[in-house]
Amino acid sequence: MNQTILSARIAQAKPLRYTPAGIPALDLTLEHESEALEAGQRRQIKVEIRAVAFGTDAETLARQAIGSSLRFTGFLAAFRHGKHPVLHVQSFQQDS
Repeated sequence: MNQTILSARIAQAKPLRYTPAGIPALDLTLEHESEALEAGQRRQIKVEIRAVAFGTDAETLARQAIGSSLRFTGFLAAFRHGKHPVLHVQSFQQDS
C-alpha cells in the first residue's frame, strides 16, 4: 500500500499549469516539522518534499496562501522518471 498522510505548510507554489490533456496541475513544495520518538529518544523531524496536485485540488490549492498549514493525503511516486519522491495529493484539509 502506498498512502501518505502529511501535515505540512505550503512553502512554495508554482503558477497553475495545464497538462496536454487540459487538466489543471500545481507543483508545490511542502515543509513539515514535528517531533518523534525513535529508539526511546526524541528526534526533531524537518523535511521538505515536492508535491503535485491535479484537477479541482490543484485549482483550490493555487488559491491557498503560502504558509498555509494543511493535512495532505496522497501517494508517493518518482518525479518524471527521477529518483526523488513526489507526493501526489489526492485530498487535503485544514490541519487542526
